[in-house]
Amino acid sequence: MVLGELVRLRPLEPDDAEALWRWNHDPDVMRWMSDGYGQSLSDARKQLAERPRNAYGDVLYGIEARADGRLVGLVRLRDAEPETGCAELDLYLGEKDVWGRGYATDAMRAMCRYGFEKMRLHKITLTVVTENHAAYRVYRKVGFVEEGRLRKVFRRDGEWYDMFTMGLFADELR
Repeated sequence: MVLGELVRLRPLEPDDAEALWRWNHDPDVMRWMSDGYGQSLSDARKQLAERPRNAYGDVLYGIEARADGRLVGLVRLRDAEPETGCAELDLYLGEKDVWGRGYATDAMRAMCRYGFEKMRLHKITLTVVTENHAAYRVYRKVGFVEEGRLRKVFRRDGEWYDMFTMGLFADELR
């Protein structure tokens, strides 16, 4: 378990499937994320139950609010490679009532600390749609630096959007 000031990062449980399914079918939550293809609740339960346990290459945690123990989102370090010490970070908050209250920032800091201290990562990267201003502010606040721009690689509502690539080294974490 990984602790932040506002959040506790913990492995997902089969009982979390309903919340994940609900979030993945909420257009506001999925606005700036690749939402893939629709999935039934029973498939979501099966997928979560059969998910391999966390390991160096893929660490997925639920973001739990410390105040009430409620699952509010997900954070993941994936594609970690020991040869390079690099991993990619994904994060989203599914419970909209916690948006703008510091939970994403706290979860990002906690997961990055975990990546640098426990996994001994050298660098953490991410991508973000240029129009996702709230996420971009969180990433900058934590210390991520814009490293490049991928042109017209994300499609939503019939329009193409650019994405920023961002990176963070341990000594840049704020």
